[in-house]
Amino acid sequence: MQKQAKNLIDKLGLDVRLLGMIGALVVIWVVFGIFTDGRFLSPRNFFNVSVQTASVAVMATGMVFVIVTRNIDLSVGSMLGFIGMTVAALQVQWLPQLVGLGHWSIWIIAVFAAVFMGALLGAFQGWIIGYLTVPAFIVTLGGFLVYRGAMWWVTKGQTQAPLDPTFRLLGGGAEGTLGETLSWGFGIFASVVAVALMLMSRRNKASHGFTVKPVWAEGVLIAIAAGLIMCFVWIMNSYPIPKGAMRRMTEAQGIEYTDGLVWNHGVAIPVVILLGVAIVMTIVATRTRFGRYVYATGGNPEAAELSGINTRLLTVKIFALMGALTGIASIIASARLNAVDVGLGTLDELRVIAAAVIGGTALAGGAGTIYGAVIGALIMQSLQSGMASVGVDAPLQNIVVGIVLVFAVYVDIVYRRRTGA
Repeated sequence: MQKQAKNLIDKLGLDVRLLGMIGALVVIWVVFGIFTDGRFLSPRNFFNVSVQTASVAVMATGMVFVIVTRNIDLSVGSMLGFIGMTVAALQVQWLPQLVGLGHWSIWIIAVFAAVFMGALLGAFQGWIIGYLTVPAFIVTLGGFLVYRGAMWWVTKGQTQAPLDPTFRLLGGGAEGTLGETLSWGFGIFASVVAVALMLMSRRNKASHGFTVKPVWAEGVLIAIAAGLIMCFVWIMNSYPIPKGAMRRMTEAQGIEYTDGLVWNHGVAIPVVILLGVAIVMTIVATRTRFGRYVYATGGNPEAAELSGINTRLLTVKIFALMGALTGIASIIASARLNAVDVGLGTLDELRVIAAAVIGGTALAGGAGTIYGAVIGALIMQSLQSGMASVGVDAPLQNIVVGIVLVFAVYVDIVYRRRTGA
C-alpha cells in the first residue's frame, strides 16, 4: 500500500514537502474544529484567517529571496510600522491640508508613498550589505531599532486615525471585499491563471527534454487546483455581512434596508492583493533572469560571481523588492485596523521569517518557493487563531509557535539529508 502511494505521488510529480505542509494545515483545521465545536471551520473564521494572513504572507514571498541568497532581514516588522505610521500621518494630518479633506487622490498618494518608501529603505539596506559588505544580520538589526524609533518620532507616539475611507477598503472588512458576483469571477480568473501556469510549466519542461507527468496526472492536478480555488470562493460567499454593516452599506448605496436582505462578503481585497503578489513573485522566481540569478547566488555565491553575476547589485535589488513588499503589507495591515499606533508590526519580522522557513525555504540558501511561504504563513496564522479561539493565553501561543518553528526546520534538515537536496 505504501509503495502504491509512493508510485502515485511520483507519477503526479508532487512535492513531498508540499504534501506535508498541506497535511499539517488540514490537521490543524480539523483539531481546532473539533475543540471549538465547528466554529473554527465556519466561513466567518476562514474569512478572518485569510485577511489576517495576507500582510505576513506578502512579506514572506520577499523573504524567500532574501533567505535563498543566504541573507536575513530582521527589520521588516519595524519597517512596516514606520511606513504605516508615516502613510497614516499623510492621510490624517498632511494631505487633507494640501488637497482637501476627503479628496479622491489621498488613498492613491498613500499607496504609492508606502511602496516607494519601502523600496527606498530596502535598497539602502541592500546597498550597505552588498557594497559596504556589512553582514545582513547587523544591518537589518540596526534597521529594526531605527525604524521602530523613527515610527514614534513621526507623530510623537500619537495614534493616527481614522484613515481615508477608500484606503480602508484595502484592509478587508465588510466593505473591503469583491462581493458575491465579482468573487465568482475572481475564482474563474484565478483558476484559468493556475491552469495556464501549469500548462506553461509542462510545455517548458517538454521543450527542454525533461520528463513530464502523464496527461491524466496533469489533468488530476489541474482539477484539484481549480477545485480548491472555487471551493475557497464558495466558502467566502457563504459568510453573510452583519446587520450593522448592511445598514451602512445600503444607506451609502441608496438601497432600502430590510431584515430579509442578505449580502455575503465574498473574497476580501487583501486576499486578491496577496494572490496578485504571489503570482508575480512566482513568475519572477521561475521565469526571469533575475530569479535565476537569485537561486544561483544562493546555491553558490562564489561561482555566481565568477560567472558574471553582479551579486552586489543583486543584493540591492532583492532588499529593494523586500522593502516594496513590506510597503504593500503595511497598507493591508494599517487599512485593516483603520488606525496606526506604535505597536503596528511588532514581532512581524519573526512571523515572516518563520512563514518562509516553515514553507521550506532553506536557511543555508539556494532553495525555497513562493507558494511554500504563503502556505507557511497560513499555517502560522491558523495555529495562532486556533489557539486564541480555544482560550490559549498569548505567552503560551508564542511558546507553541516557537516549538513548531524549530520542529519544522528539523524536519526540513532531515528531509534534505535523505533526499540529497
